[in-house]
Amino acid sequence: MAVRALVFDVFGTLVDWRSGVADSFRASGVSGDPYELADAWRARYGPILAEVNAGARPWGNLDELHRATLDDLLAERGVELAGQQRHALVGAWHRLDPWPDVRPGLGALSRRRVVATLSNAHVALLVDLARHGDLHFDCVLSAELAQAYKPAPQAYLTAARLLDVEAGELMLVAAHPSDLDGARGAGLMTAFVDRPLEYGPGSAAREDPAADESVADLLELAERLGA
Repeated sequence: MAVRALVFDVFGTLVDWRSGVADSFRASGVSGDPYELADAWRARYGPILAEVNAGARPWGNLDELHRATLDDLLAERGVELAGQQRHALVGAWHRLDPWPDVRPGLGALSRRRVVATLSNAHVALLVDLARHGDLHFDCVLSAELAQAYKPAPQAYLTAARLLDVEAGELMLVAAHPSDLDGARGAGLMTAFVDRPLEYGPGSAAREDPAADESVADLLELAERLGA
C-alpha cells in the first residue's frame, strides 16, 4: 500500500528538546548540571503518560503534566523555585529549535504527500513550536485529539481517520523505537530517523530493524520515498 501521508513525532525527532530545556534550567538559576536536569525531567515523561493512559491519573495536557513532573523533580532535590520560574521552565518546551535537516526535509516531503505532526504535545504547544521553528505542516495533529497518549493505538488511528487515509497508507516518522512499535501495532507504516545527539554526545545508539525505512535525516527519507 502506498504512503499517502506522513505524521511526525516532534520531541527529539524534529526538535532538540535537550538543549532548549537545559538552557532554560541554566537561566533559572537552579544549581546542578543543566543537561542532567533536563534528562532527569524528561525521564519522568513516559511514566506519567502511562499513568494517564491507564486511568490512574486524569487527562491533562502536556503543560500540566510537565508542571507536575517538574514539581516532583524539584521537590525530590529540595529545590525552592518561584512559580513564575517554574512557569518559564514549562514554557521552554514551546520554544525548541529544530534539527538542521527538518525545514528542508519537510519541504521536500510535502511536495507529494500530506505532512502533519503526531505528538503527545497538545495542539497549542505544537502551534508554538511550528511558529518558533518556522516549520510548515499541512495540519497539526496531537494525542490530545484522541484523549490517549502514544503509544496507545487510538492516537495513531485517530490521525489516520482525521486525514481520511487507511492506517496502512499513513507513515509515522520518529526517532524512538517504542513510538514506531506502537504505530506498527495500529497498522501504520514506519520510518526510523536516527537522532544520535538527542541525549547529547556519547548517547547509546538506537535502531529499529522492523521499520519500513531507516534514515539519517528527513532529506534522506524524501529521497527514499521519491519526493
